[in-house]
Amino acid sequence: MGEVKQNSLKAWILAARPKTLAGAAAPVFVGWALALFFTKAAPHFFGDFLWIPAILCLLFALLMQIDANFINDYFDFKKGTDTSERLGPERACAQGWITLRAMKVGIIVVTVLACCAGLPLMIFSGWWLVIVGIACVIGAFLYTTYLSYRGWGDLLVVIFFGVVPVFFTQYVITGGGECYKGFMAEFAVLLAGLAVGFVTDNLLVVNNYRDRDTDAKTGKKTIIVRLGAKAGERLYLFNGIVGILLASISVFILNICYSEWLRYLIDPRCFIPFLFLPFLIAVYLKMKRINRGRALNAVLGATSRNILIFSILLIIAILFITPLFCVLY
Repeated sequence: MGEVKQNSLKAWILAARPKTLAGAAAPVFVGWALALFFTKAAPHFFGDFLWIPAILCLLFALLMQIDANFINDYFDFKKGTDTSERLGPERACAQGWITLRAMKVGIIVVTVLACCAGLPLMIFSGWWLVIVGIACVIGAFLYTTYLSYRGWGDLLVVIFFGVVPVFFTQYVITGGGECYKGFMAEFAVLLAGLAVGFVTDNLLVVNNYRDRDTDAKTGKKTIIVRLGAKAGERLYLFNGIVGILLASISVFILNICYSEWLRYLIDPRCFIPFLFLPFLIAVYLKMKRINRGRALNAVLGATSRNILIFSILLIIAILFITPLFCVLY
């Protein structure tokens, strides 16, 4: 990687972990697609799409991901989790690229910037959205400092990298859900968020699967440390399959909410998320074959790619419905 000057711009870029930002952006883009669906904007070249809240939601998600990375870097090093035995990508504090004092300042600055990006969203959805933002910040701190050491990390990923960004992105852009058609439409959005969350959680599963030995030594009781490597492999496959099923059900519900029930009961677009299955199985088998060691970092990269593929498939499935029901109206 070459020499990295302490506290330099290069050091901060490495600490931000740019490769993780795609995972933060993917659920926001799914939220954008749902907003397009509900505002019926797609056939009108995004004419009714509110770009300002859309961009702010994306900016908030990216800044919170960077913030979470900084927090993780800082506290894992202080707790002694990031040691010379670490198998994953190098961390800034552990490598001495950024001092602990500087990282603490970085965490404060990025947290403030994230809040600045999120606060204007109140204009579009009300003051109560501040509560969601506060929950995101608290979640970022609790994940590294406490919850990930108790095996609750997977739940937080599903919530804050799936349900929250998908649901609230489309909610803000649609002006507080004014375009909904009842409870079923909201339920479809929730399922889409859960789908993205389950698939995204596989990043954490691979991390915990790779680090199971060092995690056990440092007292980090992840699900895989508690239940074993085989359980981790099964969880990876389970997350992907559940994500596919939830995404298909979500698209199915959107169909029956906005189309003629009998005519579109079995619509091929509902099965678009199943195209993700070969990608899921291929990486799952690779993970089983490698089993342990630094080589699992390649599985981590493939999983990150899979999150993007899954999100794109879900977006395509959602937007393919949009022109049809616009014609019906």
